[in-house]
Amino acid sequence: MTATAAPRVEHVEATAYRVPTPAPEADGTLSWDGTTLVVVRLHAGAADGLGWTYADASCVPLIEQKLAPEITGLPALDPPACWSAMQRAVRNLGRVGLVSCALSAVDIAVWDAAAKLVSLPLARFLGRVHEHVDVYGSGGFTSEDDDRLAEQLDEWVRRRRIPRAKIKIGEAWGSHVSRDLSRVRLARETVGDDTELFVDANGGYSIGQARRITGPLREFGVTWFEEPVSSDDLAGLAQLRSPDGPDIAAGEYGYDLPYFARMLPSVDCLQVDVTRCGGYTEWRRVAALAAAANRDVSAHCAPNLSASAAAATPNFRHIEWFADHDRIESELFDGGLDPTGGTVAPSMSEAGHGLRLRTAAAAEYAL
Repeated sequence: MTATAAPRVEHVEATAYRVPTPAPEADGTLSWDGTTLVVVRLHAGAADGLGWTYADASCVPLIEQKLAPEITGLPALDPPACWSAMQRAVRNLGRVGLVSCALSAVDIAVWDAAAKLVSLPLARFLGRVHEHVDVYGSGGFTSEDDDRLAEQLDEWVRRRRIPRAKIKIGEAWGSHVSRDLSRVRLARETVGDDTELFVDANGGYSIGQARRITGPLREFGVTWFEEPVSSDDLAGLAQLRSPDGPDIAAGEYGYDLPYFARMLPSVDCLQVDVTRCGGYTEWRRVAALAAAANRDVSAHCAPNLSASAAAATPNFRHIEWFADHDRIESELFDGGLDPTGGTVAPSMSEAGHGLRLRTAAAAEYAL
């Protein structure tokens, strides 16, 4: 294929779907009963690209009316050029938030199409480093009773043999600390001593509460404390870092590179969400930024989309195999990965990221 013959982006379309949860769910600072994903399908020559973001349905008109016209006609083999065109176009809309989610979904679709055009698996097209990457089971919502919490942990650790698991704490904005610790105790008893135990407060604690609870978390062998305080409280996150652990992690609400640059000195591990940060294009820059500061990155949610980027990231720690997204991606997409055993490996036999929308299954949830 010559440069002059490189296929160009011909058409971009987006559709929103809302998938109900099996029961109402909650973490430390939010409750929900459904998950909305916005799926992008992009056509370029003989290739179709697929991407999505977990965001609001308002991303659909933003994608089709604002972003799609900016990349239509551009070479599909130049994802960073497409990304740059979209970024310039949204200057007056504000990059942070839904705009970045929409941009992320389109960028993912462009990279998928580009890899297909050169008949390469996406992980190899991005530059694979790892044959497989670690995952951790994630759920343990504060809305769940003890029996359901133990059941979910047992599924992650024993049935799926994942040696890492995370639960939610910080219930009701940190107003039930004793129950938080009771649930951590139950989690440790359920998973045993050989499983890494993580907790996520979703910014529910004050700095004083987070500092006081860190000691008991150490006693339970917790090695990962995610968003102990608001991710906007960079000074608070930094104060909670300790040589004795647990590692302080945040970054899931990062929508642009400057955000991650500001956060880096305050965390032990930087979380990146490929469906929010700006897609694979921005992920690569965030990972390089973290590497320069001797930090690992961890993938927040969207596990199947994260896998190819994770395998192409030298300083990568693990993927959050989030219960809601695991359920949704298993139901609505073919080509999903199986986290059983605690690692996943992106397919090296299929071009692109290997995921395909089950159109009929998804239609039930279309908005």
